[in-house]
Amino acid sequence: MELILWRHAEAEEGGDDLARPLTSKGHKQAKRVGAWLRVRLPGDIRVLTSPARRAQQTAAALTERFETVAAIGPGASPEALLAAAGWPREEGLVVVVGHQPTLGQALARLAAGQDAQWRIKKGALWWLRLRPRPEGAEVRVRAVIEPDLV
Repeated sequence: MELILWRHAEAEEGGDDLARPLTSKGHKQAKRVGAWLRVRLPGDIRVLTSPARRAQQTAAALTERFETVAAIGPGASPEALLAAAGWPREEGLVVVVGHQPTLGQALARLAAGQDAQWRIKKGALWWLRLRPRPEGAEVRVRAVIEPDLV
């Protein structure tokens, strides 16, 4: 299994949290990272997004074919996020577009095997691969991308 944890791009402040849209900078961030991803992803992927408008707008920079999953919305637990993504049993590649601190907490568990508060920059992503090994599965980091690097 491969899993991409992608934090939504920069969003407007204030108002209804689920309705906050991306800023113009956020749209640019999402487009840059979405374009970088598109040329590297296999044809058959699952994209899951939070019900928050800013997460859906970020996902739309990659594809219009995404699933809205309430379990990965603001305030979700890392367990709920990983369960929604099907980790570690899902076949293929799953992209999750969500929020801090949930993404960082899930990332710390997968990459370091511990509960911690890792921070993922707005619009950035971590691409992880689960590799089966005779001594047990291992998680490898394939890429870490921030919007200003692409």
